[in-house]
Amino acid sequence: MHTDEMIKPAVLLLEDGTFYKGKAFGKTGTAAGEICFNTGMTGYQEVFTDPSYTGQVLIMNNCYIGNYGTRNIDTESDSIKIRGLICKNIARHYSRQQADASLDDYIKDNGLVGIYDVDTRALVTHIRSKGAMNCIISSEIFDRDQLQQLLKQVPSMDGLELSSTISTRQVYDVGEEAGTGLRIAVLDLGVKRNILHCLAERGAHLRVYPAKTSFEEMEKFQPRGYFISNGPGDPAAMDYAVETVKAALDAEKPLFGICLGHQLLARANDIPTFKMHHGHRGLNHPVKNLLSGRSEITTQNHGFGVDPKAIAQSSRVEVTHVNLNDQSIEGIRVKGKKAFSVQYHPESTPGPYDSRYLFDEFISML
Repeated sequence: MHTDEMIKPAVLLLEDGTFYKGKAFGKTGTAAGEICFNTGMTGYQEVFTDPSYTGQVLIMNNCYIGNYGTRNIDTESDSIKIRGLICKNIARHYSRQQADASLDDYIKDNGLVGIYDVDTRALVTHIRSKGAMNCIISSEIFDRDQLQQLLKQVPSMDGLELSSTISTRQVYDVGEEAGTGLRIAVLDLGVKRNILHCLAERGAHLRVYPAKTSFEEMEKFQPRGYFISNGPGDPAAMDYAVETVKAALDAEKPLFGICLGHQLLARANDIPTFKMHHGHRGLNHPVKNLLSGRSEITTQNHGFGVDPKAIAQSSRVEVTHVNLNDQSIEGIRVKGKKAFSVQYHPESTPGPYDSRYLFDEFISML
């Protein structure tokens, strides 16, 4: 165990002036971004490597994280994507025999700046009341005025385009064609690995393209359908992706969108998106499927939503899923076309598998 002499101080400053003192872990340094919280009790490694968290400083709501260590295969991308980490306690040792390393070592190896011994319940309550805002963590700068000046330089997530900065640089394939002909072109806006696996294990041959690839370029693959992935940032700043979705719809190609892909499908049908007060991030969000009448417990990670008033007035799009906590839009489909999307994450890594039927529905469309 670390002794008190080895533990270094760290501080957290929010945009509204809220200030916390805590203890440092991970890399000694300074990190800033939009503060958000995840209520899941497990799955921290998958969450940290989810590209949708790019640009964000994350609070893990569970009072202890790190209990079961980390495994090299439990990642959703090649590296940690969160900017910084805030927690109450971090377990230095782990209980899972299959683990490759402790979370503490994993975070240090990935150069993540963190702060612990923070009253995360109070902090989350504050964000739920005041809304999302930028913050800064530091284990090297402790002067509030200096931190405040650095924080002013951090861009707002509202209007920020991030997908093109983390999307794949090279086209690559997932799955084998195996004679099925189920070719799917994937527009990578920050896709999670397990989304690709969920499609590939159903016999699909995926070709994954950089975010700004044109529809015409992807058509050379002769795909049967298009998948528009999850990812970070503001969909209102992504006209390039909206144009790609519009082209796929005009070509009458089956299309499935998840999270950011859901928001872009809405915008491609002239339905605006908006920045949510503090977003949905966790593993137990209840959603009702309006088509079947069944409810699902879902995994979510998003800070933007689809405008419900605009959808109500749309003649082209109908709502298929709603959030049972706040009635926000969780799923839509385009009338007369094989195109649908959900706001949540049906691959559910981590989380319950209630929604994996959506991958089956997309495959059946092809």
